[in-house]
Amino acid sequence: MNVQAVEHTPGRSTLIRPGVLLARSPAAAGRWTQAVENLDGVYLVRLTPGADPCEIAATLSGQGHEVSPNHVVTGQPLYFGGPTGAPLPATAPAYEPGEPSRVTVGLLDTGVAPHPWFRDAAWFRDLPGEVLDADGDGLLDGQAGHGTFIAGLVLRQAPGVRLRVARVLDSNGVGDEAGVLRALSVLRDTRLDVLVLSFGCFTYDDRPSPLMERALAGFPDTVIVACAGNTASARPFWPAAMPRVIAVGALDSEEGERARFSAYGPWVDACARGEALTSSFVDFQQFHSYAVWSGTSFAAAVVAGAIAAAARHMSPGEAANHVLDPGHGRRFPDLGVLVPAPR
Repeated sequence: MNVQAVEHTPGRSTLIRPGVLLARSPAAAGRWTQAVENLDGVYLVRLTPGADPCEIAATLSGQGHEVSPNHVVTGQPLYFGGPTGAPLPATAPAYEPGEPSRVTVGLLDTGVAPHPWFRDAAWFRDLPGEVLDADGDGLLDGQAGHGTFIAGLVLRQAPGVRLRVARVLDSNGVGDEAGVLRALSVLRDTRLDVLVLSFGCFTYDDRPSPLMERALAGFPDTVIVACAGNTASARPFWPAAMPRVIAVGALDSEEGERARFSAYGPWVDACARGEALTSSFVDFQQFHSYAVWSGTSFAAAVVAGAIAAAARHMSPGEAANHVLDPGHGRRFPDLGVLVPAPR
């Protein structure tokens, strides 16, 4: 799987791709460079054997270079066991397709499978599909259907919106910073009112990747929503913890308190139900197009959908301010403003 757990700071683990560095300049890491690949303005530097990407990134960052290890990012369903630890088959929830809207929501995830709710929509043509069983063991992969599930949550909140989808996670929910940067580069000239980032990571130094910051700055008129992570901790989770990103934590199924798996902290801006949500899903074995699942990824989709719905009548920025106005509802300490989820 080419994933390495590292602790640049003792006790603060993160996951990276070993032996590579991301940089704005191909010359930045020249003395450690074995090969270089251009990723649309960001360079993937393959390092000489034994070189430490985190140590090199720390050194070069201190010299003013924009560099980062290639952090591994993961989707955020609930991994901690219990009846909602994995998706479970469900019956179809209430859904009204609504009138077509010009509001466009970007979704970076595992892809989107054909589904009765949207397979005939104009925006669905030529989208990257879901990979269901990459290893051929006859079982649904761990996060197959993640993107389809999130698409349904957005559409239940904002019927009629258009989706633009990029696949940055594999069917086990694993991707990396290089893949996300590449996808953002492709989407940069696309009109996106809201962008949903239903994945994230810890970083090696607990600071935002300067490359990810620059890439997201290329969407100045887009509201960016990201999951706060299923870490059950206050440690900043990226990109959610970036100042211009709306970080979303998860509430329990009653919307009464923090879900036990959810991250929290002063960097979390909003929260929504993240336990036992029902949405669109893949058609595979016991699953017949619907599932129930839990995670901060899905709470983020609820918030993104609410903002997209409000953006029918106002600018995306005004819509975000409207939805996150604490005067409209309850506010939770270290979780931000409550955004109601569909039932």
